[in-house]
Amino acid sequence: MSRRSSPGPTPARGKPSAGRHQSRRPAARPPVEPPTSGPIEITVESVGALGDGVAHWQETYGPNHRLFVPQTLVGDRLMVRFAQQRGEGWLVEPVSLLAEGPGRADPACRHFGICGGCTLQHMDADTYGAWKVEQLRHALSRAGVTDLPMAPLVRTPPHARRRAVLAAARRGRRLWLGFNERASHRLVDIEECAVLAPRLMALVPPLRALLLELLPDEHTLDVALTLLDDGPDVLLVGLPQPDLNALEKLGAFAEAHDLARLTWSKRPGAPAEPIALRRTGVVRFGPVAVSPAAGSFLQASAEGEAALVAEALAGAMGAARIADLFAGSGTLTFPLSTLAPVHAVEGDGVAITALEAAARTAGGAHPVTVERRDLFKEPLSPAELSACQAVVFDPPRAGAASQAAALAASTVPVVVAISCNPVSFARDAALLLGGGYVLERLVPVDQFLWSPHLEVAARFRRP
Repeated sequence: MSRRSSPGPTPARGKPSAGRHQSRRPAARPPVEPPTSGPIEITVESVGALGDGVAHWQETYGPNHRLFVPQTLVGDRLMVRFAQQRGEGWLVEPVSLLAEGPGRADPACRHFGICGGCTLQHMDADTYGAWKVEQLRHALSRAGVTDLPMAPLVRTPPHARRRAVLAAARRGRRLWLGFNERASHRLVDIEECAVLAPRLMALVPPLRALLLELLPDEHTLDVALTLLDDGPDVLLVGLPQPDLNALEKLGAFAEAHDLARLTWSKRPGAPAEPIALRRTGVVRFGPVAVSPAAGSFLQASAEGEAALVAEALAGAMGAARIADLFAGSGTLTFPLSTLAPVHAVEGDGVAITALEAAARTAGGAHPVTVERRDLFKEPLSPAELSACQAVVFDPPRAGAASQAAALAASTVPVVVAISCNPVSFARDAALLLGGGYVLERLVPVDQFLWSPHLEVAARFRRP
């Protein structure tokens, strides 16, 4: 999973779902007149990559003009009304359901259908799992990769999400705290969440009350919640400069709710400043305790991380030297160091600071060396890679085309590729296969429950 992007709910920047404030937006293109104002009857033929049902209105547009229907399943027959253009098709709104297709389930959360964090709670477990795997198959097929040694889907359970960014908005005497509606600037004030870890969800009501006291009217900020091994880590991004009274209230909040750390920053990307550092703020990566910076990347769930680590370890078994590329704060580095010496490479300064600090004090079975390097601009060359018997890489969502091309030209016996984007993974996989590697194992990991996002771990080996 990328250290630079986080699929799932996004911080809101506009009006709350029950409010009146509208955010400023760039001027929109003139709306296109829908082909008809009245409802039409359609049957859902497939579920697309974003989780919407896909149908065609062939009488007018022919077989290539698609209609997208949220929260529907293959076989659903319904009346819909045109809403807005989307790409080469139209987003349509359901008016009435005439007949249900198979595979429907009752949503797990009362906010489903409004909150943009989950788009697939209407699917039962079998339908949902089959759809996730098919998205990976489809992405690989489009890249020309068809021989797939696919392992079963690794599923993470509900209430396992240990990292999320919420948004807060003060409007008069009310404070909204939650996620955006889907494809909207409106904010859903959440009262429950079926994916967040209970300890993080328990912070939402008291945070709402606290921020109502601290924020001026019409102010918004982001609330980054991370559940570390020694407690919750809360980062308030966009908080006005706190005065002594605010600092006292924030400190009392950290004490009352047993936070590990409470920090704030003026804006996204600005350094986090401490308010209450009650504990170190650590997470264990294999045998090593790492203290990541406030709000920095952490795999979304412990279960998902365990699955990815297991695949990396299995692939690198027996290597005398390992390279961990796009290493972040050491999620894979330190488990891999139980097998052999590891050279960890990362371009992000905040992440590599935490990685270096942990490597200096780790005292593990094998040494870890650390290099700061932008692997997009300067990938490790085939000559540099030749010292390694196994390479693991876990890039951001854009993938690692340049590094994959260098690996394809190398002599490295085993490559383990981990990705949070099946499309960029498929491109990188095709490069490795073109360089003579064989795809030995492919594991889909459903770390972002009830969302369209899917992670992948794959093992490539030179024959």
